[in-house]
Amino acid sequence: MDKYEDFAELAQNEREGEDYAILYREQDSGIAIMAPHGGGIEPGTIDIAEALSGNDYTFYAFKGLKKTGNKILHLTSNRYDEPTALKISRHALIVISIHGTRDKGDTVFIGGNHQDLKQKMMYALQTAGFSAVIGDTPGLRGIDPENICNRCKSGTGVQLEISRGLREKMFENMDCRSLRKKTVIFDRFVDALRTVLP
Repeated sequence: MDKYEDFAELAQNEREGEDYAILYREQDSGIAIMAPHGGGIEPGTIDIAEALSGNDYTFYAFKGLKKTGNKILHLTSNRYDEPTALKISRHALIVISIHGTRDKGDTVFIGGNHQDLKQKMMYALQTAGFSAVIGDTPGLRGIDPENICNRCKSGTGVQLEISRGLREKMFENMDCRSLRKKTVIFDRFVDALRTVLP
């Protein structure tokens, strides 16, 4: 369960610039790539979203900055209503959201309502040697219309839930920002996904 009901409540109790930061870079592309639980909440997800967006797609991230206890900054995707994220979503044709699960395995669970792009991403990741499946368990499906990935013009986005086990292979020292280094697995992962982005 989230500590805060919505972003307004979070903003009343946490300080921007001290407890969290909002990062974004807009491109006129029709696609937005988001990491709504970045920084200390789900480590590594901002790095992935930023690399995936590059200079081609709009990038957004909510970054937990606390030294410890960043999990209280988590807002479930179906209730994620941070104003900048909503604005970016409404302007995008497709939103791809990057998340991290606590799963120790190395699977990517693909959700969202964009059926075609989900399948393409799954096959691209599998071809590149990753374990990728369409998420079918509650919390990993990403099919709610209120999910931040589906609050775009098309109403169909993609949610990538990347297991902790796989993220640990993508980075050396994943939990320590100052020491974190991307591995060749990180590059292979991002390159595979970029082959299927419109």
